[in-house]
Amino acid sequence: MVFSTNSLKDGKNQQVCGHCAAPLTGRADKKYCSDQCRARAGNQKKLEDRGERCMREINGVLRRNRQELHRASPEGKTTLRREVLLQNGFDFRHFTHLYRTKGGNTYHFCYDYGYLLLEDEKVLIVNWQPYMDKSG
Repeated sequence: MVFSTNSLKDGKNQQVCGHCAAPLTGRADKKYCSDQCRARAGNQKKLEDRGERCMREINGVLRRNRQELHRASPEGKTTLRREVLLQNGFDFRHFTHLYRTKGGNTYHFCYDYGYLLLEDEKVLIVNWQPYMDKSG
């Protein structure tokens, strides 16, 4: 965010918008000429930030994973080969949280859809259930 100044005829400097460089009027501490410029400057800052880009990419992978789980199991439990998910772009490295059963099984969840890795390269896909909530 760069705030430059324009020199006026009387020798005084005028502040300009930190995004579009339009002259600012109003409060002395104003940084942007409009809400749109403020939002655009914030979005530009996020685009330039490496951490923000990384989070956006990971959230994209999580969304795709959830979409693939939903597509494979829209109604409830489904078992399929692990390869089917891989062929559709599923990334097993990314998930939002884990659920461990009393029996020791660990389900990997992408938001409200989860999977359990089974023998013979199979995967059991399940929907999140109220009993899985720790507060319930």
